[in-house]
Amino acid sequence: MNLLYPRFTLRQFGWMLLFGCGGAVIAGSYGIVHDQITFEIGPEYFTDFKFQQFFYLPKTQPERLIVAEIGFLATWWVGFFAGWFMGRLTIPHMPWRKAAGLSLKGVAVMTGTALLAAIMAYAWAPTDQNDPRMENWDGMFAGRDVIDTVAFAQVGYIHNASYLGGLIGLIAALVWMWRKRTRMAKTQ
Repeated sequence: MNLLYPRFTLRQFGWMLLFGCGGAVIAGSYGIVHDQITFEIGPEYFTDFKFQQFFYLPKTQPERLIVAEIGFLATWWVGFFAGWFMGRLTIPHMPWRKAAGLSLKGVAVMTGTALLAAIMAYAWAPTDQNDPRMENWDGMFAGRDVIDTVAFAQVGYIHNASYLGGLIGLIAALVWMWRKRTRMAKTQ
């Protein structure tokens, strides 16, 4: 199968689309929980930054609901593409049940890596205003009335690390899945 110009049936395309939608739901759910936790750490990251990024969300809702919506909207697309690529790697080469099982394990690897990266970032993030790394955040604070700048930076570290961890996890999962698929093909 050519990676750039794949050939698959309409049925296989439908399964890949379904895997993508499943990935979107899983990633969106992760984003909701992730943002609820980080809102607890640094609410100003949301009220002074994310609420502006997602300006189209109605601000008449409770803050926690807006944070949940932001969490879903910021992550669903990552899961969609991850699920799509995992399905793309497995569906044309194995029965859909095996492909689904392998893809779910891949999603678990990706999610676990993102979570681990977030925890490590929180542990590594600045803990006081005198930390020299806080200077890197001056641009983010410009024009904003941020009171707890340390918490704002900590949440920024967590969010950035989650995306990086998700990307690393996706690559690791795809490599692992490709090797597993190749071994399965050799034994048949």
